[in-house]
Amino acid sequence: MSPYAAGRRSVHRSVAAGVPLTLLAALTVAGTAVGAPSGEARVTGSATLGDIPLGTFSNALLPGTVGDDRGVDLGGIGSDIYPAGRKGEFWTVTDRGPNGQIKVAGEKRRTFPVPGFDPAIVRIRVSGGTVKVLDAIPITTSSGKPVTGLPNQKGRDETPYSYDASTPLSYNPNGLDTEGIVRAEDDSFWLVDEYGPSLIHVSARGKILTRYVPKGLGLTGADYRVVEALPAVLLHRKINRGFEGLAQLPGGDLVMAVQSPLSLPDTDAGEESLTTRLLRFSTKKRAVTAEYAYRFDPVSVVDPSEDDTSELKISSVVAVGRDRLLVEERTDKAARLQVVKLTRGADILGDKWDDDTTSPSLEQLDDPAASGVPVLRKRLVVDLGTVKGVPGKIEGVARVDHDTLALINDNDFGMTDGPEAFDAQGRLVDSGIETTVTYVRLPRGI
Repeated sequence: MSPYAAGRRSVHRSVAAGVPLTLLAALTVAGTAVGAPSGEARVTGSATLGDIPLGTFSNALLPGTVGDDRGVDLGGIGSDIYPAGRKGEFWTVTDRGPNGQIKVAGEKRRTFPVPGFDPAIVRIRVSGGTVKVLDAIPITTSSGKPVTGLPNQKGRDETPYSYDASTPLSYNPNGLDTEGIVRAEDDSFWLVDEYGPSLIHVSARGKILTRYVPKGLGLTGADYRVVEALPAVLLHRKINRGFEGLAQLPGGDLVMAVQSPLSLPDTDAGEESLTTRLLRFSTKKRAVTAEYAYRFDPVSVVDPSEDDTSELKISSVVAVGRDRLLVEERTDKAARLQVVKLTRGADILGDKWDDDTTSPSLEQLDDPAASGVPVLRKRLVVDLGTVKGVPGKIEGVARVDHDTLALINDNDFGMTDGPEAFDAQGRLVDSGIETTVTYVRLPRGI
């Protein structure tokens, strides 16, 4: 038996038996509906993940990976949520682990307080007001080593630092900032990552089979197969804004969403743009077969309290038909869900908008449609910012049935930015934000 399998059984037993171990401390939260007028979207239930020490969780999966968790609990599993086949059960995925930013001499430094943390696929069950961990699968290299969540390439990714931003850490070509997740018919998983950005095929046991990256990335030294199969224009992804949403269409094709507009031709253009991109990937051909321009609503429409266009993101995409997607446009405080249809006429793959010398770039166009770009048409399904009881920073959306959605937030492992994130002893000062699964009923369905 592998140590990974043993670790997973340990987590599963403690949850199923309800034993009050330090591994799990169940929190009970009212799961009743939040009142709303008839005919409006409303919350019908919510459940919260209890406190699980991150070191205990991680070392049960891959012994010895985390020496000091600095008082951080398991969190960040809200990077995405995908139905697991049984009522109330879902697959989720962590991101790269606890991380924050501290400004030193006017420069923001990216901190990794628990650098040994390994991203994991986590199966959960929503039971009453509690989110229970049923199973956990560490993401590993071809030789079974942890991939970690550390950045890949010097000069392209942010420099990683210790928890107090005083000591640089090593880059890791295996590292992943995992976000979206779907499960294939053969029980393998597909994930997306923000660093490459990349699409990752993972076995049912968590071992990376292939990582698909943009052409020209030049990632070397990884302990798994790397294939340059994605459009080179993706090399212009904004730092920390690569792929975040991932959907699986009924025929098996995947759709990946670039979280924010590309920095094309430069950072300022990306910060001001309202146009991002979706890509369709054939799992049979192992190739991108289509690309689409997606246009955000103005930031003040998505979030009336926000005036910074760069805060707009796509964090989740969900298949709701053969070629139809539910797309989440959000800031950290609000979100709106739109339905789009992927049509052949909207495909821009391989045209001049994939050429990074095109001027003006797709991202620079104030009105892409007026310039002949076939922007995807969309229809608003629900403004989650107006639904009482929905938490902030929703990163995962799953379709439970025709009328109901399951939402999960990213609590950032309870971390905040700045030197005050840790006390004088180097222990986390928890933000108090919990990982929550929230059910929302849509009166007119999708």
